[in-house]
Amino acid sequence: MVSLFLFFGKKKKNLAQNPFYGEKNSLVVYMKCNKCGEVFRSHLRKGYDFLIDYDNPSVPYKIDKLYVGSKCPNKLHLTASFTASYKVISVSLDGGTFITREEYEQHHK
Repeated sequence: MVSLFLFFGKKKKNLAQNPFYGEKNSLVVYMKCNKCGEVFRSHLRKGYDFLIDYDNPSVPYKIDKLYVGSKCPNKLHLTASFTASYKVISVSLDGGTFITREEYEQHHK
């Protein structure tokens, strides 16, 4: 018999493949600094925060952002590339790790 949890349970988000959460006309990503543990939330607005890669039409959108917190001088460097429909092709984060929305909210209770 199939467990009801498996049937109705939520699938765990694979942050390594896609750490972004869709909200209205933006993608939201949650991160944690590897050095001090400070957490970040970044709203990336479609059509505004995304760079258009004219040299590579097969990867029309990309993100290249630096984040610096208030607790330490460590920099988090987010890079990602997306299809025309904002599906993740590749993503990396130097200086930090991706966390879930729930983990971010736990830090801000």
